[in-house]
Parts: sequence; structure tokens; C-alpha cells
Amino acid sequence: MKRDGLLSFLSTLVVIIAGLAIGLIVLLVSDVERAFPAFWTMLSFGSRSMRNIGDVLLGATPIILTGLSVTFAFKTGLFNIGAAGQFAFGGFVAIYIGVQFTFLPPALRIICSILGAALAGAVWGAIPGLLKAYRNVHEVITSIMTNYIGMYLISYTIQNTIFDLGRTTTVLLPDDSNLPTLGLDVIFREPLGTGYRSSAVNAGIVIAILIAVLVYIILDKTKFGYELKACGFNKDAAKYAGINQNTNIVRSMMICGAIAGVGGALNFMNGTGLSMNAMPVLAAEGFTGISVAFLGLTNPIGVIFSGIFVSYLFLGGARMQPFGFSLELVQIVISVIIYFCAFVLLVKNNLGTLFFKRKE
Repeated sequence: MKRDGLLSFLSTLVVIIAGLAIGLIVLLVSDVERAFPAFWTMLSFGSRSMRNIGDVLLGATPIILTGLSVTFAFKTGLFNIGAAGQFAFGGFVAIYIGVQFTFLPPALRIICSILGAALAGAVWGAIPGLLKAYRNVHEVITSIMTNYIGMYLISYTIQNTIFDLGRTTTVLLPDDSNLPTLGLDVIFREPLGTGYRSSAVNAGIVIAILIAVLVYIILDKTKFGYELKACGFNKDAAKYAGINQNTNIVRSMMICGAIAGVGGALNFMNGTGLSMNAMPVLAAEGFTGISVAFLGLTNPIGVIFSGIFVSYLFLGGARMQPFGFSLELVQIVISVIIYFCAFVLLVKNNLGTLFFKRKE
């Protein structure tokens, strides 16, 4: 157990350092003089004030959940690359309920928005699950297909239901349809003149952490989780033990979809005025979740920290433009760093072979 923990720590450290080094090289190639100040800003901005830390937690909320969605699938022998579509469906349903169900009390409306988003994600996740279970169609192929189908379907539905013509997005959520701050805005704030400027961090980060803990308990502490993992690790042994493989594949993908759907809800219910674009665009959070999952070594608790780290890079990276770097170059640097983190499991296996198997 100690050996595995050491390997996990070393492999995570290696990919982070390697990703940062490659990102720095990209900056140096573009502008040697400004590369180091811009790079330092990316590394330090997120911790310069309590408000910035709150913004990091706010940005981490949706990608923790998409990371958990990918993690849950991976632990059960599946690869959920369809988190982007599930995330988008969850976000749309949450916005729709928040806008159209104003006859409900605010607290009940918020709960219904989150539950509706979970249900929408679960239904969309069930499609690749059913095709995998009963037609043996690989879930990666069907997940990619459902991502694009969902993208265009949501775009069409927005334009015919809750479309804001002036902004080409969904209409704004009413203030009382957003998540409560739970007093976090008082903790994560910074002085501004005679008052304070608070972060928009809210109950979403608490919900994300609770879901991560729940996923950990389900996978590692329950019979249900054992059955799901058994089907993923060895379907023949699971079948021999009397476990219904097809049912568990569908269940697993529905749970993955529900988690990603909640991520979509929390992303748009954060009180920042964020709306869903009516144009057909895939949600980047779904693909970022893949790197978050692998950087967290597909451990639900590890995903919390990897999601915060990735959000930290996003927040700091967005402040590199004043140094003269174009938005496209900034996005390249951040993407290189983040997606390099997806190699953490490969690095872990190689480190294990290098340091331990030789000794044995």
C-alpha cells in the first residue's frame, strides 16, 4: 500500500512538472523576455488573495464532477468520453427548470433543477450503456456520437424554448434559481476600497465534494460497487459469480451521466450570469474531466484535488494575456499542461517497473 502511494505521488509530480516545463518552452519560443513573468503569473495568481482562491474553487466545481464521471466509468471497466454531452444536457435542463418553474419556491426549484439535471444526464448516459450491454458496441464510439447528437439537439431546443435573441444564449436564470453561497462569499473575499469584493464560490463546491465522497463509498465500501467493478475487471468471473453484467453496464453509464449532468447544473447555477450558448458547441468541461480523472489517478478523492489544480491553472493562465500573449497561445499553453496530465497512469506503470520490479 505504501509503495502504491509513493508511486502515485511520484507519477503525479512527474507529469505536472513535465507539463509545466513544456508549457514554459512554448512561451519561451513565442517571447523570451516576457515568458517567465507570464509563467509566474499563471503559477501564482490563484493564491494571491482569498477571492482568487474562491474563484479557483468555483472553476473546479464542474470539472470535479466531469472528472468523477470519467473516474466512475473507468473503475467499472468503461471509458465515458460522453461526459460533454451529459454535462450539456444537465446544464440545459437545470436552466429550463430555473427559468420556467418560477411558481415553485426557490429552495424547491433549486433542488428540482439539480435532480432534473441528474436525470437528464443519466438518460443520455444510458444510450451508450444500452448499446454496449446488448449490442456490444464500444462505448467510446457511441459516446462520441451522442456528444454530437446532443450538441445539435440542445442547440435546436434552446432556440425553440428559452432563447435570448439579443445574446444568442439561453435567457438568464432568476437570482433565486442560483445556488446559495452558504457564507463562502464572506470567507473568500478581498478588500476593495472601503469594502470587499467577494468570489462567486457557492454551495456547488460543497455538493461536488460530497458527491466525490459518495462515489468513493459506493465503489469501495458497498456490494453494489463491488459488483460494478467486478464486471469491469473480469466480466467472465462476474458472470460466473451470478452478477448481471448487462444490467450493471447500463447502471454504471447512467450513474456516470447523472454525475456529469449535475456538473452541468452547478456550472450554470453559480450566480455569475453564465448562460448556455445556443450555437452548437461541445462543452470543454467534459473533455477536461478526462485529464482531471487521470491526474487524480482515477481515485474519487484524488479527483477533488486534481480538479482544483486544473482550475488553478485556468485562472492563472487567463492572466497571461496582459503580457502580450494572444488568447490562442495562452490556451495552447494551458491545454498542453492539462492534457499532458492524462499520461499519469502510464508514467506510474513505468516508474513501478523501473524502481520496484527490478529490485524484485
